[in-house]
Amino acid sequence: MDADILSTSTVFDANDEGWMRRALELAAHARDAHEEVPVGAVLVRDGEIIGEGWNRSIGDHDASAHAEIVALRGAGGRAGNYRLPGSTLYVTLEPCAMCAGAIVHARVARVVYAAADPKTGAAGSVFDTLLSPLHNHRVGVMGGLLGDEAGAMLRAFFRARRG
Repeated sequence: MDADILSTSTVFDANDEGWMRRALELAAHARDAHEEVPVGAVLVRDGEIIGEGWNRSIGDHDASAHAEIVALRGAGGRAGNYRLPGSTLYVTLEPCAMCAGAIVHARVARVVYAAADPKTGAAGSVFDTLLSPLHNHRVGVMGGLLGDEAGAMLRAFFRARRG
């Protein structure tokens, strides 16, 4: 992995925690209002939210309706362009390979995720999709912001699902 791309530092921007808290609110909304896997995403550019999403795969019967994709779709519609340079995506779970590919294609500048995904994470946990130097766009990645809180929400959701 390229050390310039993946940061294991816990030094986040002054506003990062606030944006991640909003993503956690969206994750709780997915769980409570829609019985979806609790993942939320917030896309920010120039200090403003340009896209938000929560997992909608179950309710929408759409395997691609992950929180990140929903946020990217909303931002693209709002911006009138699928490319979103200068933006930061805050997501409560490390993006999967599908979402990582969309993030690269959207030219998102930075991803901040909460909990690592040891089964399908594509920002270094399992796959290096988001971090690959083979892409023509580099995405800055930072993980672990409020990861304990996001991880606890996910574990409780799946524990309850298993009965």
